Amino acid sequence: MNVRRRHISGIAATAAAALGLGTLSACAGDSAAAGNTDKFDVVASFYPMQYLAEQIGGDHVNVTTLTEPGQEPHDLELSTKQTAQMGEADAVLYLKSLQPAVDEAVAQSGAKTKIDAATLTELEDHGSVEHDHGHEGEEHAAEEHSEEEEHALDPHVWLDPVKYAEIAEGVAGAFEKADPDNAADYRKNADALTKKLADLNTAYKDGLANTDTKVFFTNHAAFGYLAERYGLTQEAINGLDPESEPSPARIKELQDEAKADGVTTVFYETLVSDKTAKTLAKDAGLKTDVLDPLEGITDKSKGDDYIAVMESNLKALEAALGAK
Repeated sequence: MNVRRRHISGIAATAAAALGLGTLSACAGDSAAAGNTDKFDVVASFYPMQYLAEQIGGDHVNVTTLTEPGQEPHDLELSTKQTAQMGEADAVLYLKSLQPAVDEAVAQSGAKTKIDAATLTELEDHGSVEHDHGHEGEEHAAEEHSEEEEHALDPHVWLDPVKYAEIAEGVAGAFEKADPDNAADYRKNADALTKKLADLNTAYKDGLANTDTKVFFTNHAAFGYLAERYGLTQEAINGLDPESEPSPARIKELQDEAKADGVTTVFYETLVSDKTAKTLAKDAGLKTDVLDPLEGITDKSKGDDYIAVMESNLKALEAALGAK
């Protein structure tokens, strides 16, 4: 299996200093009370965690999300009200290393149950997404990347239905322990969700088993787990910053690869600009389409929940890769 391993490296290290717990944000999710209701109150850090809490908790939970629809989760800033709500919640469900501000707030909060999704499955290092295409400092850059890769793990684990199902099982167990009166319903709901995810996994395996090419281009490296699961190769235009403009050298590199590997499409995302993808597509004579990393659901999403959007992603990949 030819998978070029990629990851979003150093997110926590580069952003933690810039994100303060007391920072007020116009996009912050203050719309619903997170604690002191007659239900099991759960604060979810962003959409994939929100979806799990809602699907598993059902009618027994009151779910509040910290990341509003349309807000880029990596750059989340928390309001003082949100940090206070976390302390009042029965449970906080988050994915450590994706949102530094959330990690810091969780560590300081008095939430009764803290559920880190990163501990419920095995995260992987998908290699470096950063390439030095300048004319100097190449040796130094390589050393920095090598050191960085020793500890950096890819947080985009929800895009692999199998690993997402493992997280769902762990969340269900935490809910059952924290709210035993409703444990039977949590287990029933979790079983139903993992069945949906198993069906989704089967659809991906069958749909991508026989394709003209196994290589796809993305705006940033969010799809490492998906690529590895289904024998594909992800090539990211950019790494840490999905909106940055690629260098001429990187454009040329991807143009050559597109010809060599039969790549037809450059994928972009719903929550960031499509400028980078369209620049490459125009220069390389390729198509563009959406491959949604499911970091949030908006009116631009091709589906109204996780399963629907993942099914849309599958159709887009089948078309781009030439599925038989």
